Amino acid sequence: MPRRGRRLTESEQALWRAYATTVTPLPGHALPSLPAAPVEPDPPPLPPVAGTAVRMPRLPAPPPQVAVGHQPSGLDHHRWKDLRRGRTRPERTLDLHGRRAQEAWLAVRAFLLAAHAEGLRCVAVVTGKGPAPEGGVLRRELPHWLNNPELRPLVLGAAHPAPNSGVVHLLLRRRRAAPPR
Repeated sequence: MPRRGRRLTESEQALWRAYATTVTPLPGHALPSLPAAPVEPDPPPLPPVAGTAVRMPRLPAPPPQVAVGHQPSGLDHHRWKDLRRGRTRPERTLDLHGRRAQEAWLAVRAFLLAAHAEGLRCVAVVTGKGPAPEGGVLRRELPHWLNNPELRPLVLGAAHPAPNSGVVHLLLRRRRAAPPR
């Protein structure tokens, strides 16, 4: 009794046809034409079973908001105390005195991106105290700028080093190593 091999599935036949079209057949050995495969409609989605939730893939949670003077969750108490008391010395300083809000925002953005790219850990931004009760425009705007989606992943914590409330020390996150190629 002759041995009978298994038949190719429709997807295997389609794959073979796609490959065979790239090859020039020998004279007299042209590929026979096949009838068009019937197109099957997609099956309708199943209704959810009562009491079950549809699982969606989880997106990474955005980092928590930066609040100047509040200890962030990813920072130990000792390091936070050093930052708050001014014992962590900034490696670079940006002075915003005399700048308008738009100029200051662009300067802060460029400064933080460059500092993070260089691997600096602590930097200082001088906003000035501004007029008393509410402070100056730059001092009020800096926390909003730090929470900008572009800069938020770079900053770990922010504090006014005692007793100077016109300066903000920023602790930057460590740069992640690039994955090997």
